[in-house]
Amino acid sequence: MKPTKQRIRLTVLILSITGLLVSSSSFKNDGYQNLKRWFFTRVLGDRINSQTLVDYQPISSQYFSQKNCESRHSKPNFLVIGGGGSPKSNEIALEKNILYFQRTLKKMGYNPSSASFFFANGNNGQASIRYLDNQRVEKFKVPNIPNLTGSATLENFDDWLKKSKSNNNKKPIFFYFTGHGILNKRNDNNNALMLWKDTLLTVRQLSQKFDQLPQDSHIVTMMAQCYSGSFANFIYQDGNQKKGVALQTRCGFFATIKTLPSVGCTPEVNEADYQDYSSSFFAGLSGVNRLGNPVKSADYNQDGRISYAEAHAFAKVDEKTTDLPVSTSEVWLQQKLTEVEFDQLVQQPIIRLQSLGRKEQQYVVNSLVKLFRFDPQKSYLENLKSLKTSQLNTDIKQAYQMRLLMELTNIAMEQKIRNQNNSTQLNILERLIQCEASSWN
Repeated sequence: MKPTKQRIRLTVLILSITGLLVSSSSFKNDGYQNLKRWFFTRVLGDRINSQTLVDYQPISSQYFSQKNCESRHSKPNFLVIGGGGSPKSNEIALEKNILYFQRTLKKMGYNPSSASFFFANGNNGQASIRYLDNQRVEKFKVPNIPNLTGSATLENFDDWLKKSKSNNNKKPIFFYFTGHGILNKRNDNNNALMLWKDTLLTVRQLSQKFDQLPQDSHIVTMMAQCYSGSFANFIYQDGNQKKGVALQTRCGFFATIKTLPSVGCTPEVNEADYQDYSSSFFAGLSGVNRLGNPVKSADYNQDGRISYAEAHAFAKVDEKTTDLPVSTSEVWLQQKLTEVEFDQLVQQPIIRLQSLGRKEQQYVVNSLVKLFRFDPQKSYLENLKSLKTSQLNTDIKQAYQMRLLMELTNIAMEQKIRNQNNSTQLNILERLIQCEASSWN
């Protein structure tokens, strides 16, 4: 999460694109190409080939009965790791995120004492949390988290894994990380998260650690750090895209794409000012925001429960920040996008793509279409050309615009996989979607 320089870079990048989109007289050649280049470079990692996209046709899945894809609804084994790498990066918002998570557990009928919480320096009494007092003077305080298990160290994480394995715990794992992320400039598919004492844990290292657990393990992550989208690669063996998907059922939800910072780390004390992915995700999941106020139900398919995927969809609309949230299935699908397919999907009528999406996807598209007063009968590209500068004059509006494009991409690419009838690809897709459709209840 954070730094200011990185947020400025995001704003400049998107402004340079949208400036061309809304004002260039040569939109077709300049603005659109810049938009596409940004999408492929930032969202996808700039891999290009020339395959074509098959026609979009709704296909009912026949793969939900596979045993290894079954949704888990039993009580999860909760693991929460948070905090900065040192006092200077250990903002009070990170502590408050864990306290909100504990309130969410209670709201959902779980006792926080049943979860494992590892935060910053743990229980050693060090004043490690940075905050601003009423006079906006920087101060530090001791963590005050009930049921705190220990410090956010690699050793404690390893011990937790060993205990989980030795106890032969068959409960699905829910792993929440709220802290800082580090961009790997040489390989953004292997970014890192930061533990206490500035210890880094990369995507591949995390995946390898989960490999220690039984093959029938069911693992869901929710990660809110900068560059967190890289951790979607933990679904692969050793966290390596070049290897096959891990035998364990794994999926996750991430505050933003692998190449961009996220928001939310602040020394400000007032939670009313907090706007970040995890706040919106858990509000959608529990029906109550971090201030204790009820929010509109995220049960978009009306099955009586809120899935992780539905909470993720809620956050895409609710979170008023520059984040570009993604899930494992979305990253997996987006990585298969070609330039030719991109050209095709942005020229499809929005309403046609929306109709092919799952209920939570339809909610996202419909909400963002209304936000920009788009004509759903027209394509994304046609609507984008008609936007006025005032409709894209903030970084948050620009992020919402990109979220809409990403959602349409997710729907289109899912239909591509279903239409290809490649059993291997279909099985992977169904595993991811079913995992993401699981819940706490």
